[in-house]
Amino acid sequence: MYITLFVLMAVSMFMLAKTNIGKRIINMTMVLAMGVGSANTNTSTQTGTGQDLSPEMKTYYDKNLIRYAKPMLVHDQFGQKKPIPKRGGKIVEFRRRDPLPKALTALTEGVTPDGRKIEVKSQTATVDQYGDYITTSDVLELTAIDPVINDNIKDLSDQAGRTLDTITRDVINTGTNVQYADGSILARYLLVGGEASGNHYMTVGMVKNAAKTLKRYLAKKKGDSYVAIIHPDVAYHLTEDTKWQAVTNYAPQNFYNGEIGKIEGVRFVESTEAKIFHAEDLTEGARNLSVKTTLGADGKTVAVKEVITAADATALVGRKIILGTAQYEIASASAAAAGSATITTTENVTVANGQANAIIYPGEAGAKGRDVYSTLFIGEDAYGVTGIDGGGLENIVKAKGSAGTADPLNQRSTQGWKAIKGATILTEAYMVRVETCTLENDFGGGKN
Repeated sequence: MYITLFVLMAVSMFMLAKTNIGKRIINMTMVLAMGVGSANTNTSTQTGTGQDLSPEMKTYYDKNLIRYAKPMLVHDQFGQKKPIPKRGGKIVEFRRRDPLPKALTALTEGVTPDGRKIEVKSQTATVDQYGDYITTSDVLELTAIDPVINDNIKDLSDQAGRTLDTITRDVINTGTNVQYADGSILARYLLVGGEASGNHYMTVGMVKNAAKTLKRYLAKKKGDSYVAIIHPDVAYHLTEDTKWQAVTNYAPQNFYNGEIGKIEGVRFVESTEAKIFHAEDLTEGARNLSVKTTLGADGKTVAVKEVITAADATALVGRKIILGTAQYEIASASAAAAGSATITTTENVTVANGQANAIIYPGEAGAKGRDVYSTLFIGEDAYGVTGIDGGGLENIVKAKGSAGTADPLNQRSTQGWKAIKGATILTEAYMVRVETCTLENDFGGGKN
């Protein structure tokens, strides 16, 4: 009888296991039998020290975060690398060497010359912390590879990579060694694009001119070439040239992230994160303004046709504008209805520029407010950056229950990244920023 009962129970359990509900019942029974309340069971989902990733898993996820983030660090790859400061310091020191002068004095037989000392100059950069996190409702497995954590890492590493790349990009785009188009243009606001003629688009001649500048200042090449970081909108104007060599044609051994080809001894790396200088709209309601009445004499106050709100007036202070053939800076603006509002500049506006109906353009970018693109031509040791290895970038996971009273019902898990980052220009002469317009222009739609 007992044997018959046992067989019936076994058959029932087998049939029950075929359903999802049955599987859950069986799993719950097994868990209860093993003792959920045990202090040694399922520690990674309980409060206490078990919340932290195991050392093996932390290493695994940190490596994945770095591996996925590195392809985004286009601007970092050409900088002199330094590890993050030990013991939490805020300053990192880079070193650079100036070229030795020529030794043109003939040696005298039997006389040892004085020789020279190596000139090593230091340059420091301040490092700061950056980071972000996402909140999920998932129960995260902290002692084994968790697919949820792995999926989150891809999104977080993309964000971390683009963030850290932007920090480096914005620093190195402050350099003073600038070539506007072919070098005949004297300022950014004079760069033209989108016109029937006279546009300042990237050309092979501009590439040769930038490379010539680096050579003149004795900038060393990175390997056998200089390198340039270029936006796809700008690269379009070069890749159609007959001299252009696609990267698949010369197959370099040290392939750069984003490398697309070379021309005139410069290897080009393409990135949508290449700097775009964009001028924001002048007011909330209008990109441009216009002069209401012609100035009676040269002066600083100009009446405009459009509405300027109080918020607009505050935001306009310090803005650059293009009016006629000149660029001006706004000292103040008066909020008023259309036809009654005014702007006041720091310098006199000429009568010739202050004609009625003349358009006032945002002035921080190109002519008529058009976006201006930076292409950086880089030699060896032009700038320095902190690396993301060795603690420079880490993944942080907090499971449900780790927040204590901040999460009283154990409803939230978080996963994030934290990085320490710094960058600085080491030698201005070893990097040339070429600024141009492009055929494409969406007035900030693609700003970065």
